[in-house]
Amino acid sequence: MRVHVVSDVHGNAEALAKAGDGADALLILGDLIDFVDYHDHSGGIMGAVFGPEKVAEFARLRRLRLHTELAEYSRSLWTGIADPSAVVEEAVRAQYRRLFDALPAPVYATPGNVDVPALWSEFAGDGLHAVDGDVVEIGGLRFGFVGGALFSPGAPPRRGGVFRPYLRTVEEFAAGVAALTDVDVVCSHIPPDVPELTYDVVARRTEVGSAALRELIVAQRPRWALFGHVHQPLAQRLRLGFTECVNVGHFQRTERAYVLRW
Repeated sequence: MRVHVVSDVHGNAEALAKAGDGADALLILGDLIDFVDYHDHSGGIMGAVFGPEKVAEFARLRRLRLHTELAEYSRSLWTGIADPSAVVEEAVRAQYRRLFDALPAPVYATPGNVDVPALWSEFAGDGLHAVDGDVVEIGGLRFGFVGGALFSPGAPPRRGGVFRPYLRTVEEFAAGVAALTDVDVVCSHIPPDVPELTYDVVARRTEVGSAALRELIVAQRPRWALFGHVHQPLAQRLRLGFTECVNVGHFQRTERAYVLRW
């Protein structure tokens, strides 16, 4: 059996169309949407709406972690748009249309934080299985999927805004993990809470990993734990007890799927 796994597609429909070549199934571990393209400031939804110069300033403020200034700058951009939520939703739908049209079959996809899973049913074909808090059998193995990311510790959960990322409280995420029983492979967008897997060496910050995922891995001892989210991790892979933990890569940039064989 051969399965290809990708994460952090961020709008790269051309590469996604080939990601399943030679595989029995394709797994997508979230972040299909390209909202802010930090590599190409003219790309992504913000690049299309505001242009590369304004996105470059947005990226600068984020890189310097000037959170208050970043929030104020973002608000100043969107207040110049008559109906920003409608503009973003139309752009998200256009990206999903291109991405889902590019997909082979069968595909098992769980959402990332830069996704709007409520819209997926509009574009899903017969070969696409949207999975979140679900266990499915592929080639005789049990694959468990849990999507989304966690709110930053100490930050009050916010549900509003022009774009609503798929963020979950610790309790909400843990409930999704708890639904995964007797798994051979656990698939998530974010990594388990292990420092080597959560630290981004380019952004120089630690992303939020899941303690519930780490506990599942220790308790259930799956063969593999697969995830993305951290674009440049300190460790792409490591062994946690019995389990091989693998960051499958920043697919938008690498255009390479991780290959799983058994």
